[in-house]
Amino acid sequence: MFVKDISMSLIFFILLIMCVLVGVA
Repeated sequence: MFVKDISMSLIFFILLIMCVLVGVA
């Protein structure tokens, strides 16, 4: 359960970075 929560947070973090990069570019 703890590992799943970390993976979900990591995926959300990556998506957030992608949106920022697209916004900058």
